[in-house]
Amino acid sequence: MPLIQDPMAVFAFSAAVCAFVFWTSRQSWAQKFYRIIPSIVLVYYIPTFASNLNIIPTSSPVYDWMKDYLLPFSLFLLMITMDVPSILRIGPKALGMMLFGTFGVVIGGPIAYLLFEAYLPPETWKGLAALSGSWIGGGGNFAALKEAVGAPESLIGAIIIVDTAVGYTWMGALLFLANYQRVFDRWNRASSEVIEDINRRLQDFQESKARPMTLADAAVILAIGFVGAVGSQKLATVIYDATHVAMATHFPLLASIFSQFTWLVILISTLGVLLSFTPLRQIEYAGASKLGYAGLYLFLTSIGAKASLAGIKAAWILILVGVVWILIHVGFLFLGARLLRAPLFLLAVGSQANIGGAASAPIVAAAYYEAMAPVGLLMGILGYLLGNYAGLLCAFLLRVVAG
Repeated sequence: MPLIQDPMAVFAFSAAVCAFVFWTSRQSWAQKFYRIIPSIVLVYYIPTFASNLNIIPTSSPVYDWMKDYLLPFSLFLLMITMDVPSILRIGPKALGMMLFGTFGVVIGGPIAYLLFEAYLPPETWKGLAALSGSWIGGGGNFAALKEAVGAPESLIGAIIIVDTAVGYTWMGALLFLANYQRVFDRWNRASSEVIEDINRRLQDFQESKARPMTLADAAVILAIGFVGAVGSQKLATVIYDATHVAMATHFPLLASIFSQFTWLVILISTLGVLLSFTPLRQIEYAGASKLGYAGLYLFLTSIGAKASLAGIKAAWILILVGVVWILIHVGFLFLGARLLRAPLFLLAVGSQANIGGAASAPIVAAAYYEAMAPVGLLMGILGYLLGNYAGLLCAFLLRVVAG
């Protein structure tokens, strides 16, 4: 039984982790350490070790609350304060890296399965087909592909271990690489001028008319963020309830993609983009995005806490399959980065938009450039939309390889 169980106490622990990491990152005696290990890596891994040492739980109502409300609150504020015309300038290379990552998942699954087929139980290919959905867009696609191929329940527990152990470890690696993007970009002869210019524009916007946050500012920002989050959540539920039955009857594949969370992300993004062209964007003068990023990093602690390492020993062959699969995905990403001369930022976000989806891609984006979380969100939405179609292609290839 975990030492800390009360949801509010778990939330306090998460807040304390964030505060400790970001406070120490600003201390002179810790600078050498943080030049090697980015602060965001500790925000992710401290809860991982805490949950696996039974200090906090791997499952808690507060984690669900963070996903349902704190994440939308954060993303809504970040979308309102972004510079849409500038971000659209990244377009072609971002899309290219996303597709290279998707292709790596589609091809990597059958190759990894073929290498380890002799050591795997019958019908393992069905479990891996479900995993391909998770690794092209996120958990909603996992459930859809699981049902589509009829993956046996006896396999799902081990597949979830692979998803969390391998997928989250790779996310940790992407966060770690944030400190080395200039080294990679020099080696790859990749220009990050457009991205740096966008990041600079967003930061200049924040600083040019920045003012100390007043009580009135804080109240307005919190109200806008949570009204947007709760309103989008309720509207997503209404849209889902109104469309799901008809969509499931006439367009079953589309129905499997458009879960309530998918509608929520689409609404947050659409409303945020539209409002970024209105005077509401001026809430950034008082530092609205800083509250948005604080919420995003708090949400990251819940992702880290859910990365249970229990059961890895029992599923070690499947873990190896997952590692090989991810390495093939990474290989295609590096090939794409080389061909497109894409910076490491786009490689990392393109990868996480596939492997983690819209929930975690903004976090990885923010680890590389503080103001670029909206790019991760937009690419994550694309991952949702690609997930089931590309996953079905991967399932077909797995079935062919399985014979």
